[in-house]
Amino acid sequence: MSVLDDTFAALADPTRRAILARLRSGEATVTELARPFAMSQPAISKHLKVLERAGLITRGKDAQRRPCRLQAEPLKAATDWLEGYSRFWEDRYRQLDDLLDELKDERGDDG
Repeated sequence: MSVLDDTFAALADPTRRAILARLRSGEATVTELARPFAMSQPAISKHLKVLERAGLITRGKDAQRRPCRLQAEPLKAATDWLEGYSRFWEDRYRQLDDLLDELKDERGDDG
């Protein structure tokens, strides 16, 4: 799988997206990340492994803690890929606006 495939596969799950959102504000332990979810710590650990394999988080070692940190670089590839579709839709909307302006001119509408 490519970096892009791994990133989108990791982002497909709402729990993993919520974990990433939490990590935007700073590092957190597995226990801290598990707190808002109605699931076991091993279940959260599985989600963290997916995020780690995708390169979206790193896990450090700080004495007894293993804090997780956001690694946003893989998200850049996903953003760049999506940007092409954003431009596509902007062009479509611009064409639609042009068509609507033409139709207004033909009808003589003032608004």
